[in-house]
Amino acid sequence: MEKTQFYRTLLAQVDAIIGDETDVTANMANISAILFNSLENVNWAGFYRMVDGQLVLGPFQGQVACIRIDIGRGVCGTAVSEGTLQLVTDVHQFSGHIACDAASNSEIVIPVFNDGKVIGVLDIDSTEYGNFDEQDAIGLQAIVDRFQLSLN
Repeated sequence: MEKTQFYRTLLAQVDAIIGDETDVTANMANISAILFNSLENVNWAGFYRMVDGQLVLGPFQGQVACIRIDIGRGVCGTAVSEGTLQLVTDVHQFSGHIACDAASNSEIVIPVFNDGKVIGVLDIDSTEYGNFDEQDAIGLQAIVDRFQLSLN
């Protein structure tokens, strides 16, 4: 299936699952499960939440993960400090990368906003180098945008 259509299908699935649900944790958990079970070569998919100025592990699927990440540290912390999506084709070349799982080779991290502030990130890791591209970034951003609507 072509990636654009693939992400349309995923977005429709996310929309159907989170629908009118307002529980943030439940929505994060279901989005993590959908992504982990739908994306190829993914060994981790989930959320980190902003808690007292630090990223703290939230709902996820995959291997055990780092529990706390400082803002500005690693790919997730950089996504928060810059407020921008991070698309990393080789995490081993990313300055300050945090190796929670040595099998991870590429990563995409998307900040989650509420009322103009970053409240967390969606983080997806892959065992393959260059597993994510601009089409993935667009498709996953649409899913995060839909999740952000559930926050209000």
